[in-house]
Amino acid sequence: MLDTMQSFPLSVNLLFRQGAGPHHRSVVSTFDGQSLRRTAFGDVAARVLRLATVLRSLGIRPGDRVGSLLWNMQEHLEAYMAVPLIGAVLHTMNPRLFPDQLAYTVNHAGSRLVITDTSMAAILEKARPQFTTVEKYLTVGDGYDEALAAAEPATDLRDPDNEHSAAAICYTSGTTGNPKGVVYSHRFTYLHSMAICTTDVLGLSHRDKLLQVTSMFHASGRACRMRLGWRVQTFCCRRDSCRASR
Repeated sequence: MLDTMQSFPLSVNLLFRQGAGPHHRSVVSTFDGQSLRRTAFGDVAARVLRLATVLRSLGIRPGDRVGSLLWNMQEHLEAYMAVPLIGAVLHTMNPRLFPDQLAYTVNHAGSRLVITDTSMAAILEKARPQFTTVEKYLTVGDGYDEALAAAEPATDLRDPDNEHSAAAICYTSGTTGNPKGVVYSHRFTYLHSMAICTTDVLGLSHRDKLLQVTSMFHASGRACRMRLGWRVQTFCCRRDSCRASR
């Protein structure tokens, strides 16, 4: 006998729709070390849908891996949403790895596209010659906003056929040998995001504000952005200098 209650996959798509709807007025703030940029989540959501179209135009298909070499910033949140929304898998690249280790994770994950920021140029250039799978780059500060502005919002997004489908890959810091990759499913991301809002964990609500200073590539940061990006005024830090604002 099966249940008669609502049955739907637990997914990043579900979190996104809830945020873009009832919580569209929540604020995402990015601090770059000198100034603060505030954007309503409804506007972020509109950019996410355009980014989904851009990713498809660059040849990204379900199951493809997309690397992100970005700080804790609004554009990283957009990537966190847009990549799994089209069925692709986000590989959050760790900028603190040695160049050969960073290249190893990119090649091991099989990332076809890297979304990065102009301020990451020095880090990227040291590892880039060793990339064997990357075909294209999308750079914040160098054509990113123009690409989104020219794209039509995606309208045919849907939940994954299987909630256990991969949504993201995060690699360890490589303290013993090469970094080890861990794959996070849509289901895990949804449940983790719900869990951090419970009383015995972080217990955050829509009345709270969160200054996020976790590593930009780490799964814990991912869950906060997914859930709290539309329930809490979230401050994302673009550079390490944001730590001085705590």
